[in-house]
Amino acid sequence: MQEIIGRKPEQEELERLYNSGRPEFVAVYGRRRVGKTFLIREHFSGRLSFYHTAISPADFQGNKTELKKEQLRAFCSSIQQYGGDWDAYPQDWFDAFACLKSLLEKHAGNARQVVFIDELPWMDTYKSGFVSALEHFWNGWGASRTNLMLIVCGSAASWMNDNIINNKGGLYGRLTHEMHLHPFNLRECEHFYQSRGISMDRYDQLQSYMVFGGIPYYLDYLKPENSLSENIDNLFFSKEARLKKEFERLYGSLFSNSEKYIEIVRLLSTKRNGFTRKEIAEKTHLAYNGLLTKMLQSLENSDFVSSYTFFGGSARDVYYKLTDMFSLFYLNFIDKNKNARDGFWTKNIRTPELNTWRGLAFEDVCLIHQSQIKKALGFGAVDAVAAPWRSKNNNAQVDLLFDRSDRVVNLCEMKFVADDFSINKDYDLELRRKVERFIEDTNCRKSVHLSLVTTYGLDRNMYSGRFQSVVTMDDMF
Repeated sequence: MQEIIGRKPEQEELERLYNSGRPEFVAVYGRRRVGKTFLIREHFSGRLSFYHTAISPADFQGNKTELKKEQLRAFCSSIQQYGGDWDAYPQDWFDAFACLKSLLEKHAGNARQVVFIDELPWMDTYKSGFVSALEHFWNGWGASRTNLMLIVCGSAASWMNDNIINNKGGLYGRLTHEMHLHPFNLRECEHFYQSRGISMDRYDQLQSYMVFGGIPYYLDYLKPENSLSENIDNLFFSKEARLKKEFERLYGSLFSNSEKYIEIVRLLSTKRNGFTRKEIAEKTHLAYNGLLTKMLQSLENSDFVSSYTFFGGSARDVYYKLTDMFSLFYLNFIDKNKNARDGFWTKNIRTPELNTWRGLAFEDVCLIHQSQIKKALGFGAVDAVAAPWRSKNNNAQVDLLFDRSDRVVNLCEMKFVADDFSINKDYDLELRRKVERFIEDTNCRKSVHLSLVTTYGLDRNMYSGRFQSVVTMDDMF
């Protein structure tokens, strides 16, 4: 069994379900490459009664009918590996699940039987009848087996939501637990580096997060003997760069009609505040209907996109913002530098373009780590709504504020610098005017505090008292 980094709450929940003494039907979903398979396989190492992973449609060269047959063959081959057999080769998914039922009955006893089916959406091929067969397997047999724990996993969040989690048919209300696995946070990434023998200070770990996000699959490519910039060059800008084509593969493996999803993601990458659903429809020429809403929900459920409303704005004006760090990095640098030569990143590491990108990417990292910032500010147990704000005339903006139930509003300024951050006279004036505009525009009756979120700290000078509190990158770990 390999060491599982982080995922402590998820492991505790899985163990609780394992020991519940009841039939359990568990759905695990999340962004591709986030570690769903690894978590289940390693947590239940030596305890799986059956494990199968589907064939990726993106890697299959045949037609839709042939793919269904190959999925069936692969499933039945997995059954054989666990000691199953059959008189005639299964012709459809009802026969295939009947074979799985026979396998489990053959080895039945008092011990818990854990069945893990990975990448479930890939098995639901054209006119396959897969979902109906799964419903029949669970409702007609599995739901009565007190020792059965069925775990299904999928990266295609829209399929998992429609067919398993929010199923309106035979599986309605049958799921006993759902688990959304999110990317690692900074602290979990640090544990991952340590487990791989990678020495990296937290300043570089922040920059690594700006590129790879908290995706274990990408972090596993980092070589301990190379610097961060060398690793980035090797993985994105070298002749044999392993992640150079990952963007298309990633979305292509998750979504049918992936071109439309990529079109939305590309648009969202062009504006930091994102766009409303109506604006997305207008700029992409996609129909302004329920299908677009479903696509945006799928991107959000897969942790690529986040939705929000501006503080003080209408609840109907929902904005969608690209927050997947890998996608943001790819569209900013790989997509725009397709002819970049070896060493591109190292050669440009101190350019104004990269410095500007770091500042903006740091703000995105802060938004992902809101709970850590809230705790560092000392009101972790206080109810607070996090949101951005912009003035009515659009000449002032705060990317993150906390509207607290204890009648305080924290306006956060986020600055990525290589040393202690220093306030000068002009910036002090800008801060004072920003607070004044915020109070006037929102008619705020709460105490307004300015908070600095930065890398190392605040340089003490005659203006530093403008900030009531300071959060450093160490606090976000």
